[in-house]
Amino acid sequence: MIGKQDRWQEDIFVACRLRDLVPEDHILKRVDKVLDLSWLRDEVKELYDEDKGRPGIDPEAALRLMLAGLFSGIAEDRKLMREAQVNIAMRWFAGYRLDEKLPDHSSLTRIRQRWGQERFKRIFLRTVEACHRKGLVSGDTVHVDATLIRADVSWKSITQRHVEKVLEENEVDEGQAGGKRGRPRNQAQKVKKYSRTDPDATMATSSHKYHLEPSYKGHTAVDDHAGVIVDIEVTTGETSEGKELLGQIERVEQATGKKPEVVTADGGYAHSANYTALEEMKIEALIPPQRESGKCAKIPLRRFKYDARRDIVKCPCGKILRRRSQGKNGWVYRASAGDCGKCALRDRCVSRKASARTVLIVEGYEALLRARRRRGRWGEREKGLYGRHRFLAEGSHAEAKTLHGMRRAVRRGLSNVAIQVYLVAAVMNLKRLAAAVAALLRFLLGIVRGITGRSGQLGTTNSDLRANCSTGAFAA
Repeated sequence: MIGKQDRWQEDIFVACRLRDLVPEDHILKRVDKVLDLSWLRDEVKELYDEDKGRPGIDPEAALRLMLAGLFSGIAEDRKLMREAQVNIAMRWFAGYRLDEKLPDHSSLTRIRQRWGQERFKRIFLRTVEACHRKGLVSGDTVHVDATLIRADVSWKSITQRHVEKVLEENEVDEGQAGGKRGRPRNQAQKVKKYSRTDPDATMATSSHKYHLEPSYKGHTAVDDHAGVIVDIEVTTGETSEGKELLGQIERVEQATGKKPEVVTADGGYAHSANYTALEEMKIEALIPPQRESGKCAKIPLRRFKYDARRDIVKCPCGKILRRRSQGKNGWVYRASAGDCGKCALRDRCVSRKASARTVLIVEGYEALLRARRRRGRWGEREKGLYGRHRFLAEGSHAEAKTLHGMRRAVRRGLSNVAIQVYLVAAVMNLKRLAAAVAALLRFLLGIVRGITGRSGQLGTTNSDLRANCSTGAFAA
């Protein structure tokens, strides 16, 4: 028999609690069991006046609205408030009744501006602490990676900035103040693009196959045990991720209370300075060194032998190159013109305009050579850990962009983008924490069912277990 539903019936009263209308397996209901924001009011209390002004939005309700939107992949405030108007789960999660008026979207913007970037960073770090207390963070192995975040600007706002002109104007100012103007530059002016609407964003790309875009860069460190994000930082798009590695390790140690034993990263972090620093800190670096270009017209540097004890370099023919001058990243070693003039490999080694071969030995070159030798001896353990780097570190970026609205910044300025990234990282950590608690609850309920099936009685009921697990009585 075909049923019929009266679609136009409207009930004035609903005889149930609002939380009963939200399914038990809904992500907001699972997160609510592990989310503790009782500390938030004291954290932001100093930013509000106790006696003057209208009553503001409850800090916990405002933060819960932001988190609820990001759980659904909604990062824009306008879209979030439209969805919260009709979404029962969001209303319940934020603490608003069905007939209660929600705050205006602009209120969330003012709250972010009032709280500032550092307070949202502390909110993220609170999720790291919660995961650590539940045993989801080991701190032994950390996977580090970076990703580009498209800035919230249009292509029409992109304009050109002439670097040489800016430098020349600075030199004129220094000359007027009594400084040196320097020698004139004969090279053509370099053109640098930037956005007028968001000057903090810089042009960057993740591959030479793609064009440059105005971007920011998120630097992420993920713990190997359960995929918890233990550190995240935001910089402009052109910042080198390799130069951020040591700062990330320091922040990870502060967040977890433990220095990592193993750090994995891709070739973008394969700097000799990083290898040297990690060796000094006695941290195993699973970072594959970058390959030398195979299209090099000259004999590559790997054919030259560096003798650190004697501070010399030997060419493939056994001739000695001695230290001459200091370059930007190391020391320049140069052979004698007489040795290169008589060498049989001159045409393959020295350019036509040069009289002798020079090579640059970067700082920490010995550590780089040791890293290359270790890379050739990687076993199943090392390959397995680096494989986990791919789906944990790179996978966390894919998850954030696909599910939580981090593919593109929704606000402008470095501080605003950082707040968005901190909230997304907090959401992802809360998901992992809620999943761990839910798995523990299923495990305990399975034990209860097994015991009651054998004995027929047990002092602790299923509802008691759910209550104890949600309040943190059990540690994952």
